[in-house]
Amino acid sequence: MKRNGILNSHISKILSDLGHTDQIAIADAGLPVPDGVLKIDLALQLGTPSFREVLDVIAEDMVIERVIVASEIHEGNPQTLAFLKDKFGSETMDDSLNHEQFKALTRQVKAVIRTGEATPYANCILQSGVHFG
Repeated sequence: MKRNGILNSHISKILSDLGHTDQIAIADAGLPVPDGVLKIDLALQLGTPSFREVLDVIAEDMVIERVIVASEIHEGNPQTLAFLKDKFGSETMDDSLNHEQFKALTRQVKAVIRTGEATPYANCILQSGVHFG
């Protein structure tokens, strides 16, 4: 058994397999997962686990160079946007896609990790950076 880090074997494997610029999505309970994309469903009930809880744990284990969100997050969920900017910095954020374009981009991610989050636009795509030591 692992001593620390992510215990979920599916998430641990996905993160270990990521290469530079590969992407995963962290999603609220309502984001549709495209056919053929791996869904790792952590949702237990509405709100549990939260988007923030899941993102915090993944960010401890993943080198993240870019965070993509839907532009609607500005109006629809400014609290989550502020959390993301505080955690990753404004220069890492990409809010150039609308929600439909964001959903289309999820067809290319390695996995969608579904949370129990029940607030609008609490979704992001994390692009893997590279760690040389």
